[in-house]
Amino acid sequence: MLKGFKDFIMRGNVVDLAVGVTIGAAFTAVVTQFSKSFLEPLIKAIGANSTTLAGTITLPGKDNYITWGEFVGTLIGFLMTAAVVYFLVVLPMNKLAERRKKGMEPESAAPNEEILLLREIRDALLAERAAADKAPAQRVAGQTESR
Repeated sequence: MLKGFKDFIMRGNVVDLAVGVTIGAAFTAVVTQFSKSFLEPLIKAIGANSTTLAGTITLPGKDNYITWGEFVGTLIGFLMTAAVVYFLVVLPMNKLAERRKKGMEPESAAPNEEILLLREIRDALLAERAAADKAPAQRVAGQTESR
């Protein structure tokens, strides 16, 4: 059971995904802090006047505000994150796909003969094991019918 878990964890795509999520979380923290430190004060400075708080719209009731400045800051942070993902991940991958389609980049290598042979052996062993597992069940079923 532990070997299976270790094999699962050590697969390349699981490790890549973990790295991607970690980097994404760190980048999100940077964008959030940038929004709070720079964008929100600028937005609040633009929306301030003598009768309203900066970046808010006062509604009836005690301490009841629409904080539009925070929303705009969050929206700008989202757009910044989306732009970075697009320009650093999506656009290069699309360019690579175009180059591969035109034949300028080699496709990922097909499995070699040894890998294909190992796959055939694995499939044969699995089929043999499945047949062996099925045979005792058929014998038991046949014995119950004859009684």
